Amino acid sequence: MTAKKSILILGVASVQRDALVELKKMGYETHACAMAPDGPGVEVADYFVEINILHRQEIIEYIKKHNIDIVYSVGSDMAMPIACSISEELNMPHFVSEKTARICNNKDLMRQTLGTGFEGNLNFQIIENSDEKLELDFPFIMKPTDSQGQRGVLLIHSEEEFLKNYEDVKSYSRSGLVILEQYITGPELSVNGYIVDGKIKFLEESDRETWPDYTGLIHRHVIPSKELPSSQREKLHEIIEKTCNKLEILNGPFYVQMKLEGTMPYIIEITPRLDGCHMWNLLNNYCETNLLTTTFNHLLENNTESLSSYSPKDETYYLEFICQVPKTKADYSNFKTELKDSLDSFLYYEQDQIIRPVNGKFDKIGYFINKK
Repeated sequence: MTAKKSILILGVASVQRDALVELKKMGYETHACAMAPDGPGVEVADYFVEINILHRQEIIEYIKKHNIDIVYSVGSDMAMPIACSISEELNMPHFVSEKTARICNNKDLMRQTLGTGFEGNLNFQIIENSDEKLELDFPFIMKPTDSQGQRGVLLIHSEEEFLKNYEDVKSYSRSGLVILEQYITGPELSVNGYIVDGKIKFLEESDRETWPDYTGLIHRHVIPSKELPSSQREKLHEIIEKTCNKLEILNGPFYVQMKLEGTMPYIIEITPRLDGCHMWNLLNNYCETNLLTTTFNHLLENNTESLSSYSPKDETYYLEFICQVPKTKADYSNFKTELKDSLDSFLYYEQDQIIRPVNGKFDKIGYFINKK
């Protein structure tokens, strides 16, 4: 009898829990690590160990000791360079190189790699100190070069606002660098895709609705997109495929956050992984294609048959986040009907449990999926 393959997932947050649940359904042995047992993935994994996901050598020792076949993560930019680096060193299956994962995890490297004049890239400036001359016109977006989860992202309207907020934004940057980016005024899109040998095999756009009072913080994903003109879908597809190839994202899932200026799509972020918003679940309801299981079938069995056909439904679906100010008690009392009537849902906290700061402003405490 063939032994079950074993997978180590870096992180135990709600999005990593998704991966652990699907892997167990698929019959694999699941391991998970994190610096503390403080996420919902802990209760799902067959085995959990307290290892910081950035502690590379400790992870390697665990992999060797437990004969792990795959190391991977979902929804974490920080985890991807580590997982890819370890996979390269130990000759384990992986989709992209550590170099590509690191470039996508650093907004300055991503912008520079795409280069000035690359279609879909934004004008940008990278700074180390607040006294540097500003080259972009106001307003612009200011954010750390290497944070995730919308930490430290601000829309800046004036020099006074820039100086007031610079040090706070910089505090979220592990490299100490801050990037300023051209502000695109139009609607936001989330694009989830899958690429095989440099050719996109799956691509779906959704409207990314954010909270008015919190720049960039997600409230709802709506699919299919009503904001992207059908005439521009081919252009968006072309830009994304060229971007993936330029960054050497040639196999596996990818996620792109975009904005429209008129009808022109611009890249805000791109990453060679599944997103951190449970979009695989929304897409599975909308077009009956499970990108999570596709990812692991591809990674573990080199099987991408599920991408050969998918059937979007002629209805509008949405995934809505329940959000709340951190360090307060989680309260779901205003969402009883939505949760009861939903196609699917998940709550990150128990009722009245204290919410841990993630973006530090307005954090996700759960979500539900439904049809409009």
